[in-house]
Amino acid sequence: MSDEPSRSALGGAQRWADYLDWIRAEMVSAVLALAYDDQRTSRVPSGWTPLELLHHVLHMEQRWFVWGFLAEPVADPWGDWSSPDAPEARWAVPSDVTAEELTARLEAVAVRTRGVLRDHALDATASTGGRFDDDPPTLEWICFHVLAEYARHAGHLDIVAEQSRD
Repeated sequence: MSDEPSRSALGGAQRWADYLDWIRAEMVSAVLALAYDDQRTSRVPSGWTPLELLHHVLHMEQRWFVWGFLAEPVADPWGDWSSPDAPEARWAVPSDVTAEELTARLEAVAVRTRGVLRDHALDATASTGGRFDDDPPTLEWICFHVLAEYARHAGHLDIVAEQSRD
């Protein structure tokens, strides 16, 4: 486990960027530490695998910061789902995609997120026309939401990684 961001580091947007970088790195390390088969094996009743979880968080972060806040087009904003409109939809990863590829893609999303946090005030409201048509959230609200989602998923991944070692 890596060290949590420093208590004396800059606050505001930089603190959000630091915490997102930290939790993202924790999740990547946990998935990469698993054997190939364990990355693709579900150990929970809902059926997700560590690789699917990594795929999900990269799409989730992109949905909120790029498609959501910036309202930029995203090729497949729901690409982490087998069929986003179907009631039985679940996370899915193409069989030829590796954890290393997902790590590189997640880092590209992280670069975009850090840029958003560097270039926009936390009280700025998300643009409309992408994910949001009306009542768009502020950047700070998005940061809270994304960090909370990462934290939940990191906890899930910790348990699955522990089960993989047993």
